[in-house]
Parts: sequence; C-alpha cells; structure tokens
Amino acid sequence: MNPKLERALPELIEAQVITSDTAQKITAYYLAKEEAKPNRLFTIFGVLGALLSGLGIILIIAHNWDGMPRNLKTVFAFFPLIIGQIASTYSFIKKKGMAWIESSATFLVLAVGATISLISQIYHIPGDLSEFLLIWIAITAPLIYLLRSNSTVMLHLMLITWYACDLGYTYRGAMPWWYLLLFAWVIPYYIRLQKQETKSNIVGILNWLLPLSPIIVLGTFTTGGNLSFLMYLGLFGLLYNLGELQLFKNQKLRRNGYTVLGSLGTSFMLMLLTFEWFWIDAIQDSYTSVEVSITSVPFLMALMTLVYLHLKKHTKGFNLFQYAFIIVGALYSTHYFGYVHSVVLTNILVATLGLFTIRIGIHKSSYTILNYGLLIITVLIACRFFDSNLDFIFRGIVFILVGLGFFFTNYLLLKKQRGTALQDNPKTEDHA
Repeated sequence: MNPKLERALPELIEAQVITSDTAQKITAYYLAKEEAKPNRLFTIFGVLGALLSGLGIILIIAHNWDGMPRNLKTVFAFFPLIIGQIASTYSFIKKKGMAWIESSATFLVLAVGATISLISQIYHIPGDLSEFLLIWIAITAPLIYLLRSNSTVMLHLMLITWYACDLGYTYRGAMPWWYLLLFAWVIPYYIRLQKQETKSNIVGILNWLLPLSPIIVLGTFTTGGNLSFLMYLGLFGLLYNLGELQLFKNQKLRRNGYTVLGSLGTSFMLMLLTFEWFWIDAIQDSYTSVEVSITSVPFLMALMTLVYLHLKKHTKGFNLFQYAFIIVGALYSTHYFGYVHSVVLTNILVATLGLFTIRIGIHKSSYTILNYGLLIITVLIACRFFDSNLDFIFRGIVFILVGLGFFFTNYLLLKKQRGTALQDNPKTEDHA
C-alpha cells in the first residue's frame, strides 16, 4: 500500500471526509491488489537462477565427460531435460505463479539445447550450427503458448536471429526462409500481450526486440548491391509507420522501439544516399526480377501500413519520416536519366528531415527530438564538407554557426518551457 495514502487515511477520517468503514475498504482493496501483483524482482532472479543452474549442470557434466561410458553419457545428456520437464509440468499444473513458470521454462529451453548437442556429440551425428539451432527452436517454440512464458519469447527471438545470421551471413549465403515462419510464430502471443498488458515491462522490451530482429536479419535476404539499401529503407519506413499506430504512439518514446529504430535507420540510410557513389553505381547495376521482387516486399508493407494509418485517421498533420521511403523509391526509379538530380534532391530531403525534426522537438518541448534534428543537419553538413573542396576557413565558420544553432535553439526551447510554466502558475510572490 502507498505510504502516503496510509498516512492520509487517519487524517481523512478525523476530518470526516470518509468513514472508518470506507478507510478499511480502501486498505483491504490495495492490500489485495498488492498480493495479486506478481513479484517482478523474484521473477527476474528466478530466471537468472535457472540460467545459472542450467549452465552449472552442463559444466559439471562436461568436466567428467571424457571418462564416462557412452550409456552413462546418454543418461546425463537427458538429465537436464528431465529436470526441466518436471519443473515446468509442476509449475503449470500447480499454477505456482509467474516466477516459477518463467524459471522452469527458461531452464527447459536451455536443457533442450544441451541435450541435442550432447546426443549429437555422443553418437557423432553430422550437422552444422544452423541445423542445430533450427531443431532447437522447433522443439521449444510450442512452450511459448503451452507455458505462456515471456522469457521463452525473448529466447526464441534471440535464437531465430542467431539461426538466420549463421545461415545467411556465412560463406554459404543461403536465405533463411524458416526465419519468417518462426518470427511470425510469436506475433499472436505478442498481440495478446499488447491487449492485456500494454504497460508491462515485457511489452516494452518486446517493442524493441521484435523490430531489432528483422533489422539484423534483413541483410541475409539480399544479394548485395544498391537494392539492399532500398530494402533497408523500406523496412525502416515500415517500422516508423508501425510506431505511428495508436497502440504504440500513446506510449512513451522509450517504449516505442518501432518509432526510434525506424527514425534512426531512415536517417542513417538517407545519409548514405546523399553521396554520389550510390547513384553512380545504381546506373551501372542490373538486377533480376527475383531480387526486385524481394526488395519491393518491405516497401509494399510500409505503403500498406501508411494507407491503413490514413484510413483509420491515426495520422495528425504531415510527418516527412512516414513518406521518406516513397520519395527515395521515386528518385531511384528515375535515376537512369542522370544521377545529379537524385543526389541534390536526396540532400534536400535529409536537410528537410532535420528541420522537420527540430520543429517537432520545439512543438513537443523535447530536447531529445530537438537535438536529434540538429544532429541530422550537422552530420549532413559534415558529409558534404569532407567530400568537397571547400576552404577550411569556410568549413570552420559553418561549423561555428551550427554550434551556435545548437545553443540558441535549446535556449529558445528553455525559454518557451519557462513561459509555459509561468502561464500555468500565474501567482508570484512579492519580495519587498
């Protein structure tokens, strides 16, 4: 129960604002609420304990591994798995609570991986890391819905990202198509969490992990060249527009990984596209229809999300970040007529994005957004100066002006905030 409320109740009773019966009901209500609330700290330490216990068992077995006969090795290989299954079953049947379920589920996921690797080593079963990870993920994926374990979801996302990177970024260069299905597997669970526990910590974490995973993996679906830049730009456009959905937009910025990663990614990719080398290489490159089709997928998904936002009227005013991928896509489709106009227009687009971000920062009275916009303009100026033959004195003057811009815009925002505070609190004290 809140200590302030607990101290205030006797005062309210004495002032006859509430009766003694009402005070008792208020106390009983908050005590019952606290008992029903899961102990987050206990859950965290339970998961860490399961991780350390699992690793400890593996290390003990590994230390005495060489001297064991094959049959005994097989028994020990299944030992962590049996413990994990017993603990998970007990937690589920007895409904022991979130801490028990999360701990036992985490231990079971690790036990499955340990058992598979040990059996493969004992009986010399051939295979590589990506195959091992795929089997491990396929076996443990149902635990997400059977135990409704949040830690299992996070482990699942980490494992499928590892699998896709190992398969796609190695010398084989195979596209990890199974990743798409395994990633889609967690979406229904994530949607349920968003509806039932919107403000929980796990939802805030997943709001970062879910967009971060495809950002890391997307490069495995490209064959290199300039189309990979456009593919990533489409993905960042999709993430930013997803972040503009009412479900995410109403949350604090630190919980909205879609908007933050989409904005940062869009700014970074556009900054690269302001250089001449990209557009010169684009004229010379040729691509197959399959490569173009794969690249167009994130663009079409971003466009569909943008249309949905307009149909549902989730957008208020014009937001240039939402349309940046469309503008660059249009520039790329006309780059065969010459690269100069594409370079110039891309630089103008980045500068406009910086000014637009500054405007948003001032409107929302956010120093973070304001300085982010100033940083975009500063990096753009730095890129143009270092790839041009301008005089060093001129470059120094411009950087001084940019520094002054940082100071004055932050000063104006501070002044605006103080003016707003004075309007909200018009009463002032006289100091004679």
